[in-house]
Amino acid sequence: MTSILEPAKDGGARTGTEKAPGGRGPTRHLRVAVIGTGFSGLGTAIRLLQSGIDDFLVFERADEVGGTWRDNSYPGCACDVMSHLYSFSFARNPNWKSTFASRDELYAYLRDTADRFGVRPHIRFGHELEAARWDEDERHWKIETSQGQYTAQFLVTGTGYLSEAAVPDIQGLTDFEGKIFHSSNWDHDHDLAGRRVAVIGTGASAIQFVPEIQPEVAQLDLYQRTPPWIGPKPDKANSELHTKMLRSLPGYQQFRRGFNMWGREILAFFWKRPKLAEKVQKMASDHLQKSVPDEALRAKLTPDYLVACKRLLFSNTWYPAIQQPNVEIVTDGIAEVRPKSIVGSDGVEREVDTIILGTGFQATDRPVARRIWGRGGVQLREAWKDGMAAHRGTTIAGFPNLFMLLGPNTALGHSSQTVMIEAQVQYVVDSLKQADKRGLASIEVRQEAQDAYNRKLDKHLEGTVWMSGGCKSWYLDANGRNTTVFPTYTWRFRRGTKRLDLSEYQLASRVRSTKPVPHQ
Repeated sequence: MTSILEPAKDGGARTGTEKAPGGRGPTRHLRVAVIGTGFSGLGTAIRLLQSGIDDFLVFERADEVGGTWRDNSYPGCACDVMSHLYSFSFARNPNWKSTFASRDELYAYLRDTADRFGVRPHIRFGHELEAARWDEDERHWKIETSQGQYTAQFLVTGTGYLSEAAVPDIQGLTDFEGKIFHSSNWDHDHDLAGRRVAVIGTGASAIQFVPEIQPEVAQLDLYQRTPPWIGPKPDKANSELHTKMLRSLPGYQQFRRGFNMWGREILAFFWKRPKLAEKVQKMASDHLQKSVPDEALRAKLTPDYLVACKRLLFSNTWYPAIQQPNVEIVTDGIAEVRPKSIVGSDGVEREVDTIILGTGFQATDRPVARRIWGRGGVQLREAWKDGMAAHRGTTIAGFPNLFMLLGPNTALGHSSQTVMIEAQVQYVVDSLKQADKRGLASIEVRQEAQDAYNRKLDKHLEGTVWMSGGCKSWYLDANGRNTTVFPTYTWRFRRGTKRLDLSEYQLASRVRSTKPVPHQ
């Protein structure tokens, strides 16, 4: 069986390492080390440069920038947030081809942004983070990458929550003799024409790639654990006039972005009130009713939970594709995988030569948490053994000078992640400025401040669609706590991260002392 989890690789020149051969020579020290070159990492790098901070490096395990939009190259991959909002506010693009950007457009946008803002000299490709350990005596991070060691005063992780594939624990999966791969590591060399294909999962990725591969495969067995709510996708090509206005009319693109951002805040109001969410559910229910005339099939595709309890999806092609003669929807689950077949929980054995995993990502068990050790040598994963938690989704008690972009409770069910990322980057830059102004060696959020913040989050989450919608989703951890979604308006998050409140932090001066500097 081929590897399921081998990272996707794209072309691109590697940049030299500062690794000291044979352990000789000094380890390079940085003001800031950034991990990852998706929206989070690139946004941080750009804002650091714009703030006059150039003593930083960005470590990227792959050979090109792009993050999830580099790695996810499956057929039909696209965004379901409007292009004007799913992009940086400071790097607008007037040349989007349609309402919702395709993967290829977004990947090109990120590469172009890296070039346009001059951050490539600061990127070290082929450098995977292996370990980051806080040195209490030196008050800096010791960083081990796959190509060398560094130290840094501040560490910013931009690995997100959609960077590591989740592989289901199915009996016999590793014994399958055919081709198997995850949707986030699509094998473009494997020709699907005329093959018997099994797709496991019916989430956001599957509803995009299934309609693309359905016409070419001989048989498509779609293993559905729970059906998603799906609404129509209002996508259309941008007209020549619209594109001209975006390019030439002052303020027009900014207006469109702002209009979309504030308009989406209405959904946060709905998701907090399940009775109102039912009105949105009717839209998805009508879409299903109109698209699937067969009552028996429609029953299979009708969720038994409230809309947005799991992520609300959008597609105009999913329902037509799965009603084709070569598609079978299997809802009985999987008992085991055999070398050339899959046996359902109903005992039916179906021959298959290709398995595609559309099973999502390790969102509530972040792999990066296994590679970071904070004060006292405590591993972040151990600190999170009872569930992920952070202060304002960004800083973590016990981990000085660590900033996690798209950390706990920063995912959105109603708006664009770029809004959250930009807010967090603002928080990082302000923290560095304040540290520099006060001559601080380290800042660490107080446990009581972090706990108080998370109690507020839990209060906001009470009664929302995510907690009372009747589903089990990837938003929830093993304890049933929602450690993923920010449950209210983005303006509240942006207001809370505009400036770092020093009263919420323990501060240490550059003089070596174990005593924190009192807040003044």
